[in-house]
Amino acid sequence: MEYYRYILAVHIVFVISWMAGLFYILSLFIYHTEAGDKQEPERSILQQQFIKMEATLWKVIATPAMIISVLAGATMLSLNPGLLQADWMWVKLFFVFGLLVYHFICQKIVRQLKNNLYGMTSFQLRLWRELATIFMIAIVFTVILKNAINWIYGLLGIMGIAMVIMVAVKWYKSYRKKHNC
Repeated sequence: MEYYRYILAVHIVFVISWMAGLFYILSLFIYHTEAGDKQEPERSILQQQFIKMEATLWKVIATPAMIISVLAGATMLSLNPGLLQADWMWVKLFFVFGLLVYHFICQKIVRQLKNNLYGMTSFQLRLWRELATIFMIAIVFTVILKNAINWIYGLLGIMGIAMVIMVAVKWYKSYRKKHNC
């Protein structure tokens, strides 16, 4: 148990790195998709640059950070298996599983964009990016509040935050359209 706090620190650092990678990759997806609206040769130049940036970010930051986060989390659970007796841990693991699914869907998007396949518009990608925010908020609140959370109010709160984020994204889209950003 003497190394538990070190492993916790590693876990936190790499979760932060993983989330940063996910947020940034979605921004790259958005700009990559919007580059498709540019005229040649700008379109090709931008898209090739985004393909390089996406691949580097994914291989060097996002995926290694995800792996280390999961390994550190699993190590903490093996050192303190009593955590699995807590309901909040199972809720956290549920959200972490959702974040892992999200990660691998993003990996699929990296491959699609590399092959010039655009499955989502930039607006849809903006909404998709906010799902990572919702997962992050849910995980943090679950871990911090533990048993104190009333799951019904917590779920309603997360849904409320999701609605606020979606309204903000729509507002930003109309703002950009109005101001030609």
